[in-house]
Amino acid sequence: MTVEGNVRAIEERIVTDFRAEMSYGAYLDLDTLLSAQHPVSRPEHHDELLFIIQHQTTELWLKLILHETRAARAAFDNDDIGVALKCIARVKHIQKTLTEQWSTLATLTPTEYAQFRDFLGHSSGFQSHQYRAVEFILGNKNAGMLAVFESDPAAHRELETLLYEPSLYDAFWHHLARSGLDVPRSTLDRDVSRAYVFDPNLMPLVKSVYEHADEHWSVYEAFEELVDLEENFQLWRFRHLRTVLRTIGMKSGTGGSSGVGFLQRALDLTFFPELFAVRTEIGRSTT
Repeated sequence: MTVEGNVRAIEERIVTDFRAEMSYGAYLDLDTLLSAQHPVSRPEHHDELLFIIQHQTTELWLKLILHETRAARAAFDNDDIGVALKCIARVKHIQKTLTEQWSTLATLTPTEYAQFRDFLGHSSGFQSHQYRAVEFILGNKNAGMLAVFESDPAAHRELETLLYEPSLYDAFWHHLARSGLDVPRSTLDRDVSRAYVFDPNLMPLVKSVYEHADEHWSVYEAFEELVDLEENFQLWRFRHLRTVLRTIGMKSGTGGSSGVGFLQRALDLTFFPELFAVRTEIGRSTT
């Protein structure tokens, strides 16, 4: 390769003729992807493109989170904890990317957003079926949410399916039961269509694993991976709340929610309650 001035010559073996070859743009279907941004403000507001791309990229990452979480659940079903934890590790990295994304949207000032917000009508991130799907597969199920998606049969069908399927956490406990650990029947036989709630019968097992990690290392590691997963989710929720507060203050959401108040209450939700409750028990004196 030779360089003339500031121009780097193209290497001779680099392919430049794509009339009969698949190109980067064709593989990624960039014509479709890059033409999917349709600002609705009139006249078109400069900052609406940021708002659209922020939410579109979030939906792409949510699609991958669902893909990996389903794979992790299937791995637990197949008693392959190593594959499950590999999928969960990838989800954790995606979550960090999603959390950092809020800093880009936070550059949208209240004045700038107010200039095109009314054009959004009642469209809202509350209506993201993929976000609801992630919550459902992690155990935070709410049959009432299906009503939001009655006008979207495909989304409604996906959420209804997830509603009646075991969550990732359910699959995990069944895997541990098959591996010989004493998982209580109250956990194994629970109604999986309902939101997961704290089961005190699990606490002796969870506490024993933490106190004897050397005897149950893969389970101990899985506990901590799930804790990371939930903590990352909570950090994402918190950054969402702070970005909304920074941008619209205490106004109601476009979808009709109370806005910041609604997001604040979401911070009280938990997916894996026993894995956090055990921290209070470990090292506690029995006298």
